[in-house]
Amino acid sequence: MPTALAVSFDLPPFAHPAESDPFDIILSRGEVASWFQPIVDLQEGGVIGYEALIRGPADSPLHSPLNLFDAAMRRGRLTELELLCREKNVASFVKHLLPGKLFLNVSPEAFLDPHFPIGFTRRLMQEYQFDPARVVIELTEQQPIEDYRLLQNALLHYRAMGFSVALDDLGSAYAGLRNWSELNPNYVKFDKHFIQGIDQDRKKQQFIQSLLEIARHLGSMTIAEGIETRAEYQLLQSLGVQYGQGYYFDRPSPNPRPELPKSIFLPKDQADYRMLSLGQRSETMAGLVRSSPTITPATLLQEVGDLFEQFPERWFLPVVEDNRPVGGVSRYKVLDILGSRYGRDLYGRNPIRGIMDTDPVLAERDMPVEKFSQILTSRVAYSLRDDFIITDQGRYFGTGTVIDLLRKVTDLQICNARYANPLTLLPGNVPISERLNLLIEEGREFFLCHFDIDNFKPYNDCYGFSRGDEVIRLLGNLLVEEIDPAGNFIGHIGGDDFVVIFTSSEWERVCRGILERFAQEILTCYDPEALSAGGIAGRNRRNQEEFFEIMSLSIGAVTSRSGTLCSPGELASRAAEAKTMAKQMPGNALFSDRRQSDSD
Repeated sequence: MPTALAVSFDLPPFAHPAESDPFDIILSRGEVASWFQPIVDLQEGGVIGYEALIRGPADSPLHSPLNLFDAAMRRGRLTELELLCREKNVASFVKHLLPGKLFLNVSPEAFLDPHFPIGFTRRLMQEYQFDPARVVIELTEQQPIEDYRLLQNALLHYRAMGFSVALDDLGSAYAGLRNWSELNPNYVKFDKHFIQGIDQDRKKQQFIQSLLEIARHLGSMTIAEGIETRAEYQLLQSLGVQYGQGYYFDRPSPNPRPELPKSIFLPKDQADYRMLSLGQRSETMAGLVRSSPTITPATLLQEVGDLFEQFPERWFLPVVEDNRPVGGVSRYKVLDILGSRYGRDLYGRNPIRGIMDTDPVLAERDMPVEKFSQILTSRVAYSLRDDFIITDQGRYFGTGTVIDLLRKVTDLQICNARYANPLTLLPGNVPISERLNLLIEEGREFFLCHFDIDNFKPYNDCYGFSRGDEVIRLLGNLLVEEIDPAGNFIGHIGGDDFVVIFTSSEWERVCRGILERFAQEILTCYDPEALSAGGIAGRNRRNQEEFFEIMSLSIGAVTSRSGTLCSPGELASRAAEAKTMAKQMPGNALFSDRRQSDSD
């Protein structure tokens, strides 16, 4: 095991305050501890590294890193503290045998401190036999950066040793976008303010999409901070954010886990674009396929040029070997070479394998077009004239064009918007019926649940339509957060009525969890006086004065098996009957009509 490296062996003579200063005691005794939070791959799953965080003594007000670093800055001793933290973090990372990269928080102030000991970090890496390529310097901006050129030179020094650079909390600091353009970081970390609740906030989604577009052009990898829910994770994955961290995956810990449970990760093939997860209409890539002449790696360059002249509408030719795509060539590249002086004579007899793109864009024929659109836009500098290859279980199936893809995605978005409920943006009656018809045709067993809010009308009459809409949105958001979108469907019939089509056998457990959450969260919709009284006074449908208890949620459920129920209308009628039975039960209730399954 490598021996500990004393932080003080070449430190400059800083001015030290009296020993009675709590901060000085912590610093002189090295009483800080390293905690780690995993950073995960949102697209493929698994841990890619850990951010190192620091804590002071547990019984001290300086246990909080904010208090600790604030104390260091006020005393002019930030560099001393950061040097101590750097050694502690590396030593602890090595001790725990953690995989992946180590993200080290470093302030620009410490970087630019003229007293910073030269060679300290290199000796630290050597002492702990730690590869600098596994270290990411994470810049935390506490104050505005005044000298970019000096900081760029300092980062250049670290990059030359193999370190990567990350920009922390993008969107929260003084000049985040300028820092990004000036410092050219390998990673950018999106501030948690823009991540938390992003699945319910269109503005945040648009903001992150804009930052992703910048990242693609600048070649920066993206990390979302503060992911706390599965719905946030899914939305970020569908947008194309590469990495993430947050309480959903794991909290910071002094004893971090080298692996996380596989169950917390969303399979890439099930975490489709958010519109799909809500059950809206989609089509697959098979509908975009075009026939195309193919070539092999051995095809001569002049033969490829002849093909492009024979098919002037083709901008791309797939390279196929043993019925599997292995590359592609563009019209530009081929004709530029052949059109140069003596190009056909010098290079025409060369096989195409020498200039073909060996990493073509591939799409499986059954992939939703929205999903592939997200994948395609994550590739840097992809042209509207570039084509892609469509495969069938890895075998060549045909090609597709970006223009056709954009048209299809736009058509689907317009269609889905037409049938979405404007209040919750969840699918309405037409998509609900389509999904039921599809499941019936496939002969799959499923569970149809009708959700209805009790005592909603008197609440709406008492508090007004605006607050009534908030209650409806509350239930819609709750359903989206609690229901796994893989295979399940959430629809909004209208008003306070929702339906969920479950294909998961866990449907009853999920419904009871929703009832529990609704019972707690609905209380936030009432004024204190109503909460004290246990409800509100109002008029019933016969215009008579009546006291209405706090709103509750009723769920009616029916099950279906192949051949038992033959139409969406009959299913909906049975679910409505079950909902009526649930409304006759006190409080938040679930009534399940199991006659379909029991009759077999």
